[in-house]
Order: sequence, then C-alpha cells, then structure tokens
Amino acid sequence: MASLQGAKDGAGHVEDTAEKVAEHPVFENIARGGFVMSGLVHVLIGVIALRLALGGSGQEADQGGALQAVASAPGGSILLWGGGVAMAMLTIWYVAEAWFGAKWTRQGSEKAKHVVKSLGKAVVYAALAVTALRFAAGGSSDSGEQTSQLTAGLMGSPGGRVLVVAVGLVVLVIGGYHVYTGASRGFEDDLRLPRGETMGTAIAVTGVVGYIAKGIALIIVGLMFGWAALTADPEKASGLDGALKTLASLPAGSVLLGVVGAGVILYGVYAVLRSRYAPM
Repeated sequence: MASLQGAKDGAGHVEDTAEKVAEHPVFENIARGGFVMSGLVHVLIGVIALRLALGGSGQEADQGGALQAVASAPGGSILLWGGGVAMAMLTIWYVAEAWFGAKWTRQGSEKAKHVVKSLGKAVVYAALAVTALRFAAGGSSDSGEQTSQLTAGLMGSPGGRVLVVAVGLVVLVIGGYHVYTGASRGFEDDLRLPRGETMGTAIAVTGVVGYIAKGIALIIVGLMFGWAALTADPEKASGLDGALKTLASLPAGSVLLGVVGAGVILYGVYAVLRSRYAPM
C-alpha cells in the first residue's frame, strides 16, 4: 500500500510540475510564436495561390512550397528553426490543454469535445513543426506526393477504396467545420477579444473570411480523395496543391483560386492576431 501511495504521490508531483511548466509565461510566449509561424505559412500559401491564379509560379501551393520559400530566403533557416521549435512548444501546450482541460471539465460531452479539439490542433501543429524543422535541417517535403503515396497504400489494402472515401469524408467534415466556424464567428470563442473597435473588426474580418476560405480549400481536398477512390487513381489525391490547381482549371477557376488565395492570406493574418489574443 505504501509503495502504491508513493507512486500516486510521484505521479501527482509530475502532473503538477507539467501544469506549472505549461502555464509558465516563458513557455507560453514561445508557444505563441507557433501561431505566428503558422500564420506566415498560410500567408505564403495564399501568395503562391494568387500567383497560380495569375498564371505564374512553379511553386507548390501548400505548406511544403511555403516552407521552401522561407528556406530559400536570407536567414530563412534561422526562422525555420525558431518557428519549428515554437510550433513544437505549441503542440506540447495543446496536449497539456487536452489533459488538464478535461480534468477540470465536469460534463462528459464537453470533456470529450475539448479533448478531441485540443488533440486535433496538437496533431496539426506537430505536423507543421516536423516539416519546418526538416526544411531547417536542409531537407525537403512534397506533401502532394506523400498524399498520393498514402492513398496508393490505402488502396492496396483490403477495402482500400472505402478507406480512401472515409479519409475524404473526414477532410470534408473538417473543411465544413472551418466554413461553419467562419460563418458563425465561432473562432471568437477561442480568443480574448480586445476592446478596441478597429482591432476587433480586423479579427472578425480575417477570421470570417480566412476560416471560410481555408474550409473551401479543405473541402476540395476531400473531394479529390473521393475522386481518387472512384477512379482508382491515387494521383488524383495530391493534397492542397493539387486541389488548388484543380480549382484553377475550372471555368472561371482563376478567379475562384484568387479569391481562395486571398482568403488563405487573411487566415494567416488571423493566426498572427491569434498569437496575441488567444488565452493560454
């Protein structure tokens, strides 16, 4: 019994220490830099998309293309190292938020929602952090090719097409959630809104337009997965870059791509504003 109690006390001490670290101002301020880096990535993706809409740019309109643009800029590797570490810290913060937030949330449905939302964000920032650090170390990443390879792997397994459709549906739901969050201004629940009218308007505009634009892009990605499953062609599922290029090929596609690209830029601006006003 004594050893069991000692183990419980030790676990409690570790948990208390982890909570103190996650709430430390230095840790939180570094983690906020993860929002800024994410914002920069989205701004660059939007810029690349606008260039595609105007008939130029051979860059990939996804996070790989955006991070490659950062890496090729003067001092880019330093920025990537700093941004990658900041996003890794933000990942840890969201994992801690999932654990401690659930601990203090009483209602079961609210607890499950909180955990899923926090861990989902942790996965997103972890992926961005790994990719940024890979580019910082001199590596590269082709997300479109990786998506096609993943799709091919799924199709090669029993019930492969069903699995690909399931992935597409998940992405569609996430995209729809972004559109809903933007249209309903649900993102404001994640912020401590400033009192100033000008800044409040800036957050509202960038959040509404940004979330809707990103949601539309994700919906197209989800539809591409479905198309890949229907045609049994993994190359059809080529990630965000392929989705935006497909959008450009539609009638009036360049206009639509330009609108989505501008919206993704605004999402990036919103992410930077979020670094200042998100409660942590």
